[in-house]
Order: sequence, then C-alpha cells, then structure tokens
Amino acid sequence: MDRAALERHIKATPVEGSPADMRAAFLRLAHPSGVPDLPEVTAVGGCPGRWFGQGGRPILWLHGGGYVFGGSASHAAPARALADQTGRPVFVPDYPLGPDHPWPAQREAGQDVVRALGVCDVVGDSAGGHLALVLAPRMAGHVGRLAVLSPNTDRTGLSTTRRRNSGSDLMNDDAQDRVLGDMALSALPDDDPEASPLLADMTRMPPLFISTTTTEVLLDDALLLATRAARSGIAVTLDVQPDLFHMWHLWPDALPEARRTLAAVAGHLVAPARNCPT
Repeated sequence: MDRAALERHIKATPVEGSPADMRAAFLRLAHPSGVPDLPEVTAVGGCPGRWFGQGGRPILWLHGGGYVFGGSASHAAPARALADQTGRPVFVPDYPLGPDHPWPAQREAGQDVVRALGVCDVVGDSAGGHLALVLAPRMAGHVGRLAVLSPNTDRTGLSTTRRRNSGSDLMNDDAQDRVLGDMALSALPDDDPEASPLLADMTRMPPLFISTTTTEVLLDDALLLATRAARSGIAVTLDVQPDLFHMWHLWPDALPEARRTLAAVAGHLVAPARNCPT
C-alpha cells in the first residue's frame, strides 16, 4: 500500500459512534489488510497487553487513541518495527479506557506496569504521549529515556494549531480531540498538570525525543513541550516532519516516513540510559 491508498483507507474508515464502534473502527484503520497474527495477551503489573520482540531491557509503549480506543492490537505494527530496530522487547499494555474507566485509572495502570517491568525507556503516542509525560517524572527512578510521538500536552488553549490544522489533519480535529479527552479527563480542570502536562514541572523529565508533523492538530502541543522542557534543562531532540497526519507512525509498512520516525526513536532509546534501577 502506498500513501495515496492509505489516505483513501483513512477517509473511508471514520472512527465514530459508540466507544465500542470507535474501537472496532480504529482497529480496522490501523490494519488496512486485516489484523495480523498477534502474540498472546499476557499481564504485566496486573495490566493485560502484548509483547513484541525479545532481547534486553524492555521498552514500554503507551498507545494512543484518545483514552477511548486503541491497544496492543492496533499498535502491533509500530511496536514490532521498534522491537526489530532496537533488538529489545516492546510491551504494549491494554490499559483501562474511558468512559467506563476515567482518569486516574490510566495513570495508575501505567505506574503498576512500570513498577513490574523496572522499565528504563518509555514511548507514548498521542494520548499515550500524554500518559507517558505524566508518568515519567512520577517514576523518575525507572524511566531513563522517553519518546513521545504527536503527544497531547495542552487543553488550555495555548496550542493554536488545534484549530488551525483541523482541516489539514486526516486523523484528528480539535472537536473530536476534546470529546475523546472529556470521556476520560472530564474530572480534571484544563489547567491541571495531569490534564495538560505542558504545565507540569519539567525538571524531573528524562532525556526526551519528540516527533510531530507540520500539518497535524497537535503540532503546537509538541513544539510548546519542546520549548518548556529545554528551558527546564532537559535534553530534548525535536523531530518535525512536513506534510503528514496525526499518528502516521502506525503504518511503517506503507509510509517510509513512519519507518524513519521509528528508526529515530530507536536511536534515541539505544543511547545510554539515565537513572535506571539496577
């Protein structure tokens, strides 16, 4: 599948309806040729999920999907690609989803997984990037390196591209992002750092890799995060790709840009880790 065919698939597979409908649609969206064979579901820290690859120190991938859909099945392709590129196992947990499980269920499940893994490196995309940014400073002794792809960081209005890029992002728009966020985060005011990790104290963040694209809704979420982290003295690598769409990394088999992004994440994660437990 080339990019044109993938874009037709995205347009023909709207993620809408009930939460159950959205979960089924997003799984179809992530796998244009059908869901591949998947590893068996196992549990880490009481949270079900799937392992991809094997080898050394594990990588935790916190999946996106607005805290309403997504999981280890939808993120199989990028998780496998990252495992291949790093030579390390990647665990994707199926953490609790809203609206049945509102915040802080996601944070608590993530903390339990990190404790069980003793994991040193974390990847998060979209809402999973939000979760990773909340978890990393809380688990500072366990997270050596962090990579966030199209992270959701600001619900206060500082991010101007949420509206400006709503017409150019095939995978996201401001209205849908707000609806999904409210299903899990509605109990939090927008300026709470757990709702908008952009506002959190960045000084306990590990070395940070951020990837975004110029035409996605969450461009400013990433750019503002990079600025705040750098001003807090955190080592930051910012990767800005032109003319893509939110969560392009889901399709490494179709998009060379996705493969390059995951290779950049792998390069960040294989550098010597900081503050890893022994």
